[in-house]
Amino acid sequence: MAKLSFTLHNTDPGSKARAGTITTDHGQIETPIFMPVGTVGSVKGVHMQELKSDIGAEIILGNTYHLYLRPGTEVLEEAGGLHGFNGWDRPILTDSGGYQVYSLAHRRKIKEEGVTFQSHIDGSKHFFSPERAMDIQRSIGGDIIMAFDECPPYPCDYRYAKNSMDMTHRWLQRCVDHFDSTPDKYGYTQNLFPIVQGSTYEDLRKASAETIASFDRPGNAIGGLSVGEKSDDMYRITELCCDILPTDKPRYLMGVGTPVNLLECIALGVDMFDCVLPTRNARHGLLYTRNGQMNMKNLKWKNDHSPIDPDGPCPTSRFHTKAYLRHLIHSGELLGGQLASIHNLSFFLWLVKEARMHIQNGDFARWKDEMVPKLQQRL
Repeated sequence: MAKLSFTLHNTDPGSKARAGTITTDHGQIETPIFMPVGTVGSVKGVHMQELKSDIGAEIILGNTYHLYLRPGTEVLEEAGGLHGFNGWDRPILTDSGGYQVYSLAHRRKIKEEGVTFQSHIDGSKHFFSPERAMDIQRSIGGDIIMAFDECPPYPCDYRYAKNSMDMTHRWLQRCVDHFDSTPDKYGYTQNLFPIVQGSTYEDLRKASAETIASFDRPGNAIGGLSVGEKSDDMYRITELCCDILPTDKPRYLMGVGTPVNLLECIALGVDMFDCVLPTRNARHGLLYTRNGQMNMKNLKWKNDHSPIDPDGPCPTSRFHTKAYLRHLIHSGELLGGQLASIHNLSFFLWLVKEARMHIQNGDFARWKDEMVPKLQQRL
């Protein structure tokens, strides 16, 4: 058992991009990395063997709010945590439930003690405090556990953003105190990451990044972005935070984003990403490729019997045709969403691995500038 460590191997001379390795008790993660989101303990439509062999995932994310409601911590503890429950033997990151608090604005009340909320399933009332969020995540079994924070809405006024940030910092102290006074579960080390907040206000983000860094945890996260703000604001705040957060610890940008977002934020110094976009959009027939985006519902693919992505990283997309995938999606066949999800996740993992290779080669900035216009095309 050892605390999470981060080794920085390369930096790109034309940007702030970094290539490194995160080491956990469940294995190593090569950064930059994209983490598929397994909301209720599964990445929608994809089984664990595909995540490993076809997609190449090195770490997945579990959602504390959803796993707390179903199947519940008692079931997870009996299984030996989420690793034992779903059969994933590589690292897992758990979020704290803070984002669900943000998204359930009509179903929750925030106080200094914590958050009271109603279940979206049956309307039952529940309470999350910073301490409770730590206990639940310990039970779920994350290798990386996130601090309990408030994600402020966008837009919000300065006073709200500051009060929210200050409370997030107070909650962080409570998270740290409780986390450090409780033992790891299941025989491996669990690691706490704090979260920078402050909306799009630069002085608040600066203060929050400095506060978060002062806690000297194994890694740090940037939250409260990709919630409706313009991309330029996302990049501006991300760069500001990355410039303050320590270089010897991984930086995790939560909930981001599109392939273009990933490349632009890698260039700013981000190491870790997660987003539901590749699987959510896949279920609606949107595919990402190195040459642009494909809407598989379009009539133009009806009689296109060429492979979905003949030179792409996904084996199933080199085998199945565009016409077949369009038929599946157009018919509402479950296999259509599954194939599209495997394709998109394979592409996202390929993209960050390519980024790592170009960082190591010292030509990431040039490669990124060539890739971004291609990724934005509609095919």
